[in-house]
Amino acid sequence: MTQAPDAPTERQDSRSDNPLLNVGFRIPFDRIRPEHAEPAVDTLLARTQERLETLARAGERNYEGFMADLDTLTEQLDTVRVIVGHLDGVVSSPEWQAAKRAILPKVTEFSTQLSLHPGLWAALKGFAATEAGRGLDPVRARHLKLTIDEFRRQGADLPEEQKARLLAVNTRLAQVTNDFSKNVLDATAAYELYVPGERLAGVPERVREATRLDAEKHGQAGHRLTLHQPTLEPVLTYADDRELRRELWLAQNSVGVGVGRDNRPLVGEILRLRREQARLLGFRDFADYVLEDRMAGGGERALGFERDLEARIRPFFERENAELEAFYRGQAGADAPPLEAWDVGYWAEKQRQAKYDFDEEALRPYFALDNVLAGMFEIVKRVFGITVREAQAPGWHPEVRYYDIFDEAGTHVASFYTDWFPRDTKRSGAWMNAFVTGGPREQGVDPHLGLMCGNMTPPSAGTPALLSIREVETVFHEFGHLLHHALSQVEVRSLSGTRVAWDFVELPSQIMENWVMEREALDLFARHYQTGERLPDALFGRMVAARNYRAANAAMRQLSFGTVDLSLHVEFDPGAPGADPIREAREIMARFYPYPFIPEYARIAQFGHLFNSPVGYGAGYYSYKWAEVLDADAFSRFAGEGIFNRETGRSYVDTILSRGNSADAAQLYRDFMGRDPDPEALLRRSGLVEA
Repeated sequence: MTQAPDAPTERQDSRSDNPLLNVGFRIPFDRIRPEHAEPAVDTLLARTQERLETLARAGERNYEGFMADLDTLTEQLDTVRVIVGHLDGVVSSPEWQAAKRAILPKVTEFSTQLSLHPGLWAALKGFAATEAGRGLDPVRARHLKLTIDEFRRQGADLPEEQKARLLAVNTRLAQVTNDFSKNVLDATAAYELYVPGERLAGVPERVREATRLDAEKHGQAGHRLTLHQPTLEPVLTYADDRELRRELWLAQNSVGVGVGRDNRPLVGEILRLRREQARLLGFRDFADYVLEDRMAGGGERALGFERDLEARIRPFFERENAELEAFYRGQAGADAPPLEAWDVGYWAEKQRQAKYDFDEEALRPYFALDNVLAGMFEIVKRVFGITVREAQAPGWHPEVRYYDIFDEAGTHVASFYTDWFPRDTKRSGAWMNAFVTGGPREQGVDPHLGLMCGNMTPPSAGTPALLSIREVETVFHEFGHLLHHALSQVEVRSLSGTRVAWDFVELPSQIMENWVMEREALDLFARHYQTGERLPDALFGRMVAARNYRAANAAMRQLSFGTVDLSLHVEFDPGAPGADPIREAREIMARFYPYPFIPEYARIAQFGHLFNSPVGYGAGYYSYKWAEVLDADAFSRFAGEGIFNRETGRSYVDTILSRGNSADAAQLYRDFMGRDPDPEALLRRSGLVEA
């Protein structure tokens, strides 16, 4: 049977008034405060340590009494850790930052010591050698194998002196990456620029009105500009005032390098700690360490993947840039100054409008957020057979919304929160996260619980939130991640949902973006927010025609991130005399952009994907391009069999979404496609092959 959403669970403790010890399924966000974090973690650490010691000294074992208990050992602790980190990211304050920093070393130390526990390690190896351990079904056998592999990868066989050093490295790495994240959030929130209306000539009226209201809310005249993407991107794209574009671009580049928030020394320390960690564990470098169990298998192969794509895309990249230069000179004159970083987006938009008679702003009235969500929910109902209904649960901010997901039989399989708009107390970007992992249980099915967060264009002055086409793709992307979590049917928690090879995890998210460009799908949600008119055929045609405009530049931007990430973790020696990762990153990234870098270019110092956590996307940013190859190829099956084909959708759920990490990622892909990926699929979709 299905667990009632607000029923008590084993995660609750009725004896405590600390809401983090009484989480349940519907998290009491309305009652959780920063002062609850450290006491809750201390209590949970003590309980978990006690359970750990019991597991390590147990005698005769079977899977249910040993591996199953190990699988859920840190479940409650993990949930609280995620909640604290989440709240620091969406309603950040000095108190939440202090709470997160207080629990980080404790949780890191426990996690490291768990993987180094000699009694538990001996128990694991002992169980694997028993008849029960050798006779497991394929999923449980995989769980046992991957657990043993991970213990080895975490240093279980190290001598005691090296275990102690590894603990120190891991603890420091958690602290430094947290400081990196805090500096970026604080610097982004601190910046504001007030300008008179005439400086926003060329900028869409919706942005002018939103920034005027924002200034008014802050008791100022004029328009308030920030580094949040819904403000920054349209100004850089449309503002005729070149000096204003320059000022905002330089401000964006300065995030992570300001006084008191300087991440440049932290980047070097993180790289040194990661390399030491990898070498303590017997790996040449951090990339080989983290990629050992991923599809790429190692840093050199991943770097080769990036460089091969770079070489194949570069001729198209150079052609695009020559065309933009010619267009610019034709418009601005032969004596105009050279294109700089703050000019390219502006003139590229002018060129696109001239070439395709297409301005992305013309799409916004057809992409009201509520309509986009309703249409997306209808798409997944048709394709995957699930129903999404809005429900009620306490949130962390008035803008938070809550939904339930039901399967075709009416079973409640998941719930999730959404939080879509930027705030000064919220980190940038878009992400999905998991709070509770459910799935099949002896008593039936426990629902999963997750969230989607973003920083989309907010509503203003009686106008609903009208999204750009890129923001619509982002909503679909994050919902793809959410579905991977929500539709998992793996009984083993540590193999469930998105806990897959990191270069496979973006397939379910990126494949969802494909529906955004399909006419049949757009007709379900692309309606004018005032008239209800469907997206006109002429506008749709121009959108499709412009789809691959400057596709090579977009690809090279992604390749710059993946290449600099791998180069810093494979080829760069952070311990060498005079080693400067900021300079090294600047030199690597320069060849991927159509404008010269300023000497102070230090975007790597705000690159949260790489440095916000001890691992994260470190040595793994290539995963986006890797998974783009997979998604371009996999969507070809939907394109061939029908984008709403229920049987194709059922096959995708059964072979990919529901199976988590219960089998090798390459095998899951073959189960869906019947073959290995076609490496040319992405280049064909992007128009980056010679006709």
